[in-house]
Formats: sequence, structure tokens, C-alpha cells
Amino acid sequence: MSVEADYYSLLEIERTADDATIKSSYRKLAMRWHPDKNPGDAEAEARFKAISEAYDCLKDPQKRAAYDRFGHDAFKQGMSGGGGPSGGGAGFSDLGDIFETIFGQAFGGGGGRQQPRRGADLRYDLEIGLEDAFHGKQAEIEIEVSSACDPCGGSGSEPGTGTRRCNLCGGHGHVRAQQGFFMVERTCPTCHGRGEVIEKPCRSCRGEGRVDKAQTLEVNIPPGVDTGTRIRLAGKGEAGPFGAPAGDLYIFIHLRRHRMFEREGTDLITRVPITFTTAALGGSIEIPGLDNTTIAIDIPAGIQSGKQLRKRGVGMPVLQGRGRGDLVVEIMVETPTKLSARQKELLRELQETETGDETPQSKGFFDRIKEAFGG
Repeated sequence: MSVEADYYSLLEIERTADDATIKSSYRKLAMRWHPDKNPGDAEAEARFKAISEAYDCLKDPQKRAAYDRFGHDAFKQGMSGGGGPSGGGAGFSDLGDIFETIFGQAFGGGGGRQQPRRGADLRYDLEIGLEDAFHGKQAEIEIEVSSACDPCGGSGSEPGTGTRRCNLCGGHGHVRAQQGFFMVERTCPTCHGRGEVIEKPCRSCRGEGRVDKAQTLEVNIPPGVDTGTRIRLAGKGEAGPFGAPAGDLYIFIHLRRHRMFEREGTDLITRVPITFTTAALGGSIEIPGLDNTTIAIDIPAGIQSGKQLRKRGVGMPVLQGRGRGDLVVEIMVETPTKLSARQKELLRELQETETGDETPQSKGFFDRIKEAFGG
């Protein structure tokens, strides 16, 4: 099993980011992880290479469009590109068959029997909570996928029988036909390039060598995964025909919305309301962390709404790395709506002592109005 980090997560940007944002984030991260600034740090060098690869893809509109649709498999052969847990459709490797059918040996087609093609790669979309992404988990999924037929062992032949040479192509796997001045070679339509045909097809799979089966699989989700992270289960994709190797299964991670935290890369963001007295006098608040600990946040006196406070090293774990991101707390000062008579009296006393110097932004705003209108 292997995990490939999402390019957008590597660059710490949203999937809707524009070109300028992508470039800016890459420059910032490249400066941070450049090997010259981290001599002897193998992790920094690996991170620099990864973000460079991500930027090389996302800065190119065509590469980015392909990546958004197929993920990392846009630049590999063999994946079917299906949109669901058992996606189908033509894979990238099918292009060779198209050229072979049209142009024959002139473009590299033909020339002998075709080996049974490896099974298609499949995609499964798995939704998990933010807590699962923080701690990691062992997930169990159920899928229906083409698997090797048990009675015939994937051969496609009824037990006790075998295959014989194809009469149409004479066992070569391809046939030739004259079309005008040209001799065109194409895959044999009877044996489909194998050079042999099944004498008696298996009754269970009807000669395919594979049947659809429900499977239950265990998926190891490491800490730090994010939406778009891909986990590969080798050999768990569609079984190849006639005993050929199976493809791979790719698990694409999607995070559910959390009621308290938003995630940006490895940072966690939360918005916390505080009373106006705490904002004026300062104080401390406590926030429950995803690791079941309590995080204390000091509130400086005179803080304003919208101010962000950062707590280092208590955010999300770094995927396949060390350390954690930060917790960003955005402060919202709440104006009281229900006051007792005594509270109102105290506030009026406070109002009578105000000189304007306590709130310099308000004083400056009204001073500018007076100047603009001649006093």
C-alpha cells in the first residue's frame, strides 16, 4: 500500500486557486524547504522535490485539467479513469490497440501474439471525519469488482479442458487484409490476439476467466491525509482476463465538514466569540483539541474582532512526515444583548469617563469626518 499526496495539499492551496496564488505559494514553500537552507536534511530535500513536482503540474493548464480529472494517473498508463468504485471505460494503454488496428506493423502493431492485458485500475471514494484524518484509522470498505473465477482459476476454460490454436489466424494473433494498395494488419477478431481459443468455456464465467464479486477490504489511513489524498491497494483492482494480473485499487480521500474546525493545509482554523470585557481586559480561553487535550489561548487586552491568534504545533499532522501544523484562532468580540439594570448603570458610568483615547480608531474616524466637513 502506498500514499501519494495531493498536489493542492502539497502547495497548501485550494483546488480553486488561480495561477498567481499557485505561484506565490510555491515560491514561499520552495524558499522554506530548499536544500541550501536545510543542508543535510533528507526530509526537506524530499519535500522540496514534491512541491516542485506539484507546481510543475498545476502551473500548466493542460496538465492541471488532466490531474483534476484523473489524479496522478493522468500521467501513468493503465488506469481506467472510471468515476466510481468500479469505474470502467477505455484506459490510456488502449491507444496502442487503436493504432495497431488502423496502421498495423508500420506503427509497431502486430508482430505476434498479444499477452492478456492487465486488469483495469479502479477508483473508490472514501469519506472520513477530520478526527480520523488527525489520528489515522483502519477503515473497512465493501466493493464489487471483477475477480478471478474460482472454478477455472481464471483461465476461462471449463475444468479438465484447455485451449486450441485459433483457426483464423493460425495462432499468430493477428490477420492481414488487402485494402487498395495497402496491406493492413489487425488483431484477430476470433482470438483477440491470443493466438488460441478456449475449447469449452467455463460455465461460471462464460469463458471470461473473471466474475463480479463483493469484497471487503481493509484500508490503512495514515495520520495527516487530506481531501484528494490517494491510497493505492496493489492488485485489488479489476482482475485481468484469462488469468492476467489484476489492476490496482485507488482510494481517494474526502474529508467531511467539521462543526468547529476548518482545515488549510496542515493548519486548523476556528472562530471563537469572546465577551467585550475579556476583549478589553484580556484573559484566557480553552479550546478542545482533536487529540482530546485542552489548548489554552491567551487573549491580549484590547484585542479586536477579526484578530487571529496562532498556536504553533497543535494543528494537523504532516502526512508521512514529522511535526504538526498550527492552530489559528480568529477572535469575534460579542456585544451583549441582555443586560441587567446594574450592568447598564456600570456601562453608563464607564461611558461618562470616556475621553476617546480608549478607542483611537473611532476617535480618528470621527476626527477625519469633522475635518472633511469643516468642523
